[in-house]
Amino acid sequence: MQQRELGESGVEVSEVGFGAWVVGTDWWGDRSKDEAIEMIHHAIDEGITYFDTGDVYGHGNSEQVLGEALVDRRDEVTLATKVGYDFYNNPQAGHGELPKEITPEYVREATEKSLDRLGVDSVDVLQLHNANVEEVDEDILEVFDELKAEGTIEATGWALGPSIGWLAEGDMAIAEEFDCLQLVWNVFEQEVGNHFLETIEKTGSSTSLIPRVPHSSGLLNEQVTPETELGEGDHRGFRPDEWYETGWEKLETLRFLEGSKDGVPERTMGQAAIAYLLSHEDVATVTPTFRTKADITEWAGASEVPLTDGEVDRVDDLYETNFDIDRFDGMDSLRSSVDGEDLRDAGLARKVAGD
Repeated sequence: MQQRELGESGVEVSEVGFGAWVVGTDWWGDRSKDEAIEMIHHAIDEGITYFDTGDVYGHGNSEQVLGEALVDRRDEVTLATKVGYDFYNNPQAGHGELPKEITPEYVREATEKSLDRLGVDSVDVLQLHNANVEEVDEDILEVFDELKAEGTIEATGWALGPSIGWLAEGDMAIAEEFDCLQLVWNVFEQEVGNHFLETIEKTGSSTSLIPRVPHSSGLLNEQVTPETELGEGDHRGFRPDEWYETGWEKLETLRFLEGSKDGVPERTMGQAAIAYLLSHEDVATVTPTFRTKADITEWAGASEVPLTDGEVDRVDDLYETNFDIDRFDGMDSLRSSVDGEDLRDAGLARKVAGD
C-alpha cells in the first residue's frame, strides 16, 4: 500500500482509506460491534492506515467502535474525524440532515467529546462536516489554527455534502489551504472533482482531495446490478431508476479496465474505479464504502494496479462524450449546488436541471 501526504501537513495516509461511517450505523448493513472491530483490524492488516469517521455517525457510535478497535493499534493509523452537526440536541429523522452548529465554542466542545469517545488525546485530521461557506468565518479558521498549535490536531479538512452545497465551499477550502477536501467523485460523476483540480491548479494551493463514493453507489463495483433489489431504507434508493439504467450502460464501455495485461496483475472493476481517482496527483486517499472483509481485501489492492496514462485518457474521453449515451439519467437536479445558481455562474450549467 502506497502512502501520500495530506497537503503540506506532514500527515501521511494510505492511498485507500477506511470510511468508518459503515461501523457506526446500520445504513450499510447490520453488524455487531465485534464484527465491526474485526473489519477495522482486517483493514489495518491489509495496509490501510487512514481511518475517517465523524461524530454524527451513529451519534458517536462510530467513534466509540473505532476507538475501541484502535486501543492497541493507534500508532499504526492516521485518524480523522468530523464535527459540525448538533446531534446532541436534535434527534435523527431517518436519513435527513440534522441542524448544524458551527461556532468556535461548538467546534471546541464537539472536538473534545470526539476525543473522549475515540479514547485519544489528539486526532491527526479534524474536518468541518458539510459546512456551508457562510458558516466558516475568520473565527472558525482561527479555532482550527489554535487546535493545531495546541497539538490537538495536525491537519485540517472540509468534508462536502453531495447536494447541500459544494462549489463555493470547496473553492474556499482550497483558497484557505485546508489540508484536505473530501468530496463525492467517481468515474461517472466527475464534474465536482474536475472543477477542484482546476481550482488547485489556478491557485497553487496545497490542498489534497479525498474522494468518497468511488463506486457510484454500487455501480462500479457491480454490487448493484439489474437483478438487485434494494432493501427498504437503503439510502441508495433515492436515485431514480433512469440513473441506474444509464449507469449499467456506461459500465459496459469501461470493461477495458478489467483483467490482466502488460504485466499488471488481475484488476477488477472495483479496483479500477479507485485507481482512476488515484491517477490524479492531487488525490491523497480514496475512501470506499466497505461492507465486508472481502471488499477490504479487494479494494485495498487498487493501490497495486494503477491505470496507465492511456487508460486514464480513454476514460476521460468517454466522460466527455457521456460514454456515448444520448439520454437523460434523471440526476441533474441532485447534482446542483445551492439550486444551481453558482454552477451557472461558474460555467458548469450542463449539470443543472433544465440547461
